[in-house]
Amino acid sequence: MQIGIIGLGDMGKLYAISFANAGYKVCGADMPLRFNELKKELEPSNVEVLNDGHEVSRKSDFIIYCVEAEKIDEVVATFALSTKYGAIVAGQTSVKHPEIAAFEKYLPKETQIVTCHSLHGPAFSPEGQTLVVVRHRATDEVYNKALDIYKSLKSNIIELNDYKEHDRIVADTQAVTHMGFESMGSAWKNAGFFPWDNPAYAGGIDNVKILTTLRIFSYKSHIYAGLAILNPYAQKQVKYYAQAESELYKLMICENETEFRSKIYAARDFVFHESRKLLLLDDNIMKEFSLSDADHKQKPNSHLSLLSMVYAWYKMGVNPYDNLICQTPPFKLRLGIAEYLFKNEAMLEESIHTALYDKSIRGDDLEFHTAVHEWASIIGYGDLKGYKEHFEAAKSFFANRLNDGRDLSAEMIKRLGK
Repeated sequence: MQIGIIGLGDMGKLYAISFANAGYKVCGADMPLRFNELKKELEPSNVEVLNDGHEVSRKSDFIIYCVEAEKIDEVVATFALSTKYGAIVAGQTSVKHPEIAAFEKYLPKETQIVTCHSLHGPAFSPEGQTLVVVRHRATDEVYNKALDIYKSLKSNIIELNDYKEHDRIVADTQAVTHMGFESMGSAWKNAGFFPWDNPAYAGGIDNVKILTTLRIFSYKSHIYAGLAILNPYAQKQVKYYAQAESELYKLMICENETEFRSKIYAARDFVFHESRKLLLLDDNIMKEFSLSDADHKQKPNSHLSLLSMVYAWYKMGVNPYDNLICQTPPFKLRLGIAEYLFKNEAMLEESIHTALYDKSIRGDDLEFHTAVHEWASIIGYGDLKGYKEHFEAAKSFFANRLNDGRDLSAEMIKRLGK
């Protein structure tokens, strides 16, 4: 069995090496200008680097396109007709609508498609991580053969029969989750302060918010842009989130306590129903992971970002616990801290009172409100260039702490996952 990887970026290289380590013959290709660099880097790991995707496609029995979602159509169009007869084809994009459209448009009609999506970044080995496998067009025999290849990675495999179901779940677990943390980052950047220096962000929940935000901004913008803009379900869910946040913010500035409480409690009772199997994050562990050099006395926080997320799930009728089958670390952490807030009566009461009556936090909430609608507008307009520019602006603000944030968040994820 010859495995071929078209696109040897960070994830492509990770999977090429992982399959080679599992005993498969592996070849791959990327842009011609990277040929010598990749040959020197990968051939010691038993990965054969070829000149282009045509050579990979002609030679390989199992072909994986590891390219950005926004480029998948162009790349598949270029190499599809070189596909080896009888080959199985897959993609590693995080949004399956454009990928499947490209496969159906350009691949030979007899080509069988068993695609995938790794729910982790290139810093993690595939072993023990979640890998979604989607059977799109394959006989039972071919599907089982593909599944055996994926199982060699020793990932936690989730099988889906519908790429649309994949994109619907991922819209929640990734696109809206990332947008929420990106909005926090943009809000802190626009306000001109680092949250770890502010006593309003000195609690365990806030440590998770800060480190997850830094973790997201430590990666490349194109990863998140495609997820948000090319997924048709993401735009709808982002719009719901922005509307939910706006409804709550209007009630806050009007100090309409009765209606505000009514919405929050209805959301709590729906999302955190007694039938749910709770995540139960450990507050003592969350408190350990602070970037602050000072011992701040914690001030109350409205946690508007979390109130808005839970209220949006309620408005959409989404049970986020169902979506844990396609969980990513940021999504699990976000659900976990929302659960911690809503299941702690004293903390939720403090959050509600602060949101309605504490003017000292109102400026921060205004910045968050503005940032949410900036991101929602960019995503709603399908503006990939604007998304990347907005992302890079916040990323540059936090540049000196991104590596610290990624390292600490990795340790935090490991500790909270035990």
